[in-house]
Amino acid sequence: MERLEKQSPTQELSDEQKAKLSELSKIYEAKIADKELLLNGEIAKAEAAGEFEQIEQLSKQLASDRKVLEEELERKKNEVRGD
Repeated sequence: MERLEKQSPTQELSDEQKAKLSELSKIYEAKIADKELLLNGEIAKAEAAGEFEQIEQLSKQLASDRKVLEEELERKKNEVRGD
């Protein structure tokens, strides 16, 4: 444990940094939820119409959009942390 601490010391965050990180998490959770709601609705429509290629495409888009938003969130969190 001590060796890990020497290699990568734990960073203490200020209250302001903690607040910013929390706010970023909330914002991106909402963005992801909004995207999921929109695309899951489109997927349901495609399922009802039997458009299997469309379902696959929308599912891939959802996964891709989610990944992009999660990466963007991590990048912004690292900026706040000063990494």
